[in-house]
Amino acid sequence: MSVIGKSEAVLSQIERYIARVMGGASEGNTFLLDEFQVKYGPCVTHPGKIICVGLNYRKHAEETNATIPQYPILFNKFNNTITAHSDEIPLPNRVTSQVDYEAELVIVIGKQAKYVSKEQALSHVFGYCNVNDLSARDLQIRTQQWLLGKSCDKFSPIGPYLVTAEEVGDPNQLTISCTVNGETRQSSHTSDMIFHCDEIVSYISQHMTLSPGDIILTGTPEGVVLGKPVDQRVYLKHGDVVTIAIEKLGALTNRMVDEQI
Repeated sequence: MSVIGKSEAVLSQIERYIARVMGGASEGNTFLLDEFQVKYGPCVTHPGKIICVGLNYRKHAEETNATIPQYPILFNKFNNTITAHSDEIPLPNRVTSQVDYEAELVIVIGKQAKYVSKEQALSHVFGYCNVNDLSARDLQIRTQQWLLGKSCDKFSPIGPYLVTAEEVGDPNQLTISCTVNGETRQSSHTSDMIFHCDEIVSYISQHMTLSPGDIILTGTPEGVVLGKPVDQRVYLKHGDVVTIAIEKLGALTNRMVDEQI
């Protein structure tokens, strides 16, 4: 746990708490839980706004033969997409056969932001987490609006942790990856973002008020199924286990299952 900027009194409380937890563990008490037996909830439960940035990694734009955007491409998702680490994700096979993974860094707003400068933008951020911005590609490209392919139920698992901004430091100096059944599909770095996190927060705040609890999905790096030649595209199927890992933020894992209605 970072102690930068904390008072001596708070440090003393933290030290006592750590000692109590570790002492309880040695005595066989239940201060510590087996991580694999913990049931997680979404690390942000009810975001007021879910704002997404499309084509925000240079190599991802290149792999999909897209023009490098001059402004952040914004779209939105809804709360029905929010779910947690270790939850199963239903693949809506009645309407799509092309569900793709997208490893992304999430910005979680902690202080109201309106017309903030790039220099002040990150002071309005509470912290960061992982998300898998699942995307039904056939629905996404059916029209010019991407929303339909992005907003199926549980298409935004987030977590497992919400890590404070002071713990993370520079959000554009983090490794980011996605594995499917243990095979690395995406391996990149947040420095490849076309628009960095401070630019994103500042840009959005020029057009709408960002409120505490709002989340911003900052785009995905190269390596998605859509970026492969058509004859090599193998989309997610029942039983696939997808893990999104970002430096300092832990690993978000979910299993895909056929939807049962």
